[in-house]
Amino acid sequence: MLFGKYRIKCSLEQRAQFPMFKGSTFRGGFGGALKKVCCTVRHADCARCLLAARCLYSRTFEQISSPTNNPRLVMPPRPYIIRPPAETKCHYLAGDQFDFDLLLFGETNESLPYFIYAFETMGRAGLGKKIEGQRAKYQLDCVESQGQSIYSAQDQQLANDIRGVTLQFPNPENECACGELQLQILTPLRLKFENHLQAELPFQLLVRAMLRRVSSLFDTYGSGEPDLDYTGLVKRAADVTIKQSSLSWYDWQRYSNRQESKMMMGGISGAVTFTGPIGEYLPLLELCREFHLGKQTAFGLGQYDYQWQAL
Repeated sequence: MLFGKYRIKCSLEQRAQFPMFKGSTFRGGFGGALKKVCCTVRHADCARCLLAARCLYSRTFEQISSPTNNPRLVMPPRPYIIRPPAETKCHYLAGDQFDFDLLLFGETNESLPYFIYAFETMGRAGLGKKIEGQRAKYQLDCVESQGQSIYSAQDQQLANDIRGVTLQFPNPENECACGELQLQILTPLRLKFENHLQAELPFQLLVRAMLRRVSSLFDTYGSGEPDLDYTGLVKRAADVTIKQSSLSWYDWQRYSNRQESKMMMGGISGAVTFTGPIGEYLPLLELCREFHLGKQTAFGLGQYDYQWQAL
């Protein structure tokens, strides 16, 4: 599966006020900007649009059609993640810089110019809470990939040699290794099990979520689901126990422009330490560190980091 990670660097042209978690704000502004860039019909209902199957906006944001024939995927995963700035500050001054990441899966990487143009359009429209009657405008300064600049506001030319990373599911090197896994949840993690959001994180639930995320992404945007012992992996995860936990439920609210309503978007936050035979799960943990987990990953939820120590 082709995977691209792009760092978007911007500078504010006026004062700005963003929420502490900025993913919803960025994703909402991006959706409106992408529709302006892509839509030629200009009516509100993508579901009845003749061009929906070919339209980048409907395929990535509204997801009218599914790129997979897997009947188990009721809703295929989004082909992008907007990973917002990690900082928690809310007030910015004119001239302040902020960076965020855009992650793209599969052939969606070929549409990178549309994403860049949409972010530039979003900057001209303004972002965040209104201050003195207007949202803060910003300039997209440059885009980087793999440590190299591939686009800048000065020349407005996209590099020709952009290469994503082709990901394969790796074999575990320490399959039987026991040890400690310290998991730090960086953005709220929303996991459902048996149709209920979960406030706790046993290792089995984490493994289920990782398997679901990896299999759905590879099946939708790669060459098919990895050949894994799904049942065995979940069953053996019961042997891993929680040594220490500071997890808690974090509630936050977002406003949906499409649904014209406020939505509660709580999730698990904090840290947890697992101990036991974790070695065979390290490839899953490494992939999902980039892929995020759970619901609403498109605007940055479910991001985590981890440290592993063999015993």
